[in-house]
Amino acid sequence: MIGELIPWIAPIVVLLLILGSAIRILPEYERGVVFFLGRFQGVKGPGLIIIIPGIQQMVRVDLRVITLDVPSQDVISKDNVTVRVNAVLYFRVVDPEKAILRVEDYGSATSQLSQTTLRSVLGKHDLDEMLSERDKLNSDIQEIIDAQTEDWGIKVANVEIKHVDLNESMIRAIARQAEAERERRAKVIHAEGELQASRKLVEAAQVMSVDSGAMQLRYLQTLADMSTSNASTIVFPLPMDIMEAFRKKAGESAGSSQDGPKPENSPGAAL
Repeated sequence: MIGELIPWIAPIVVLLLILGSAIRILPEYERGVVFFLGRFQGVKGPGLIIIIPGIQQMVRVDLRVITLDVPSQDVISKDNVTVRVNAVLYFRVVDPEKAILRVEDYGSATSQLSQTTLRSVLGKHDLDEMLSERDKLNSDIQEIIDAQTEDWGIKVANVEIKHVDLNESMIRAIARQAEAERERRAKVIHAEGELQASRKLVEAAQVMSVDSGAMQLRYLQTLADMSTSNASTIVFPLPMDIMEAFRKKAGESAGSSQDGPKPENSPGAAL
């Protein structure tokens, strides 16, 4: 019995090997680009796929988002400042046929394109824009790369600039610039405060000149402030009404002295 099965063992093993190489299982996030004798046949998957060994070939393509780290690039900004910039790129394959047929290695091609685009875009902006307008720069780089990779069946989802490295001399220069800017703002704020205070003092003087009671209240407030300080000066409060009476009395005395009796030899006396 066993001797009768021996001639069939070799064909059965060969058949199992052929079936094993013909059956392919693709997960949900993969597609298979199938070639029939070297010619493109179609995109298959996901699930169970049967490939004829030796006649058909299949290339797996991952449809998930791929994270690509863009190496650090030396960039000369518009204001002639040399910086080192690196970024991260997120992309995915949306057309497996184009990704396999139109470019040899879509991952490497996208990496090289992102490096050249990063240098080209950042070189058109000043250093201040690189540091303060990253969102706009990220959007510009993403649009340029996405437009060029569209023919490869690649969709660039996002580009993020991670680091902008400066040399020590430039860091010190930026620190001095920031300090000077803070001092300028402080002086402007102080000047605006002095201007507003002077306007309020003018308004207060106008109110006090109209209402004598307001001046009396200010006088009492000044005395109260002086009493709380550790000063050796003794102040005796004097009502403003008394001062006004003395001022009027002095004015009347001065007027009466000017209207006194005229000399006898004056022209009026002769008349």
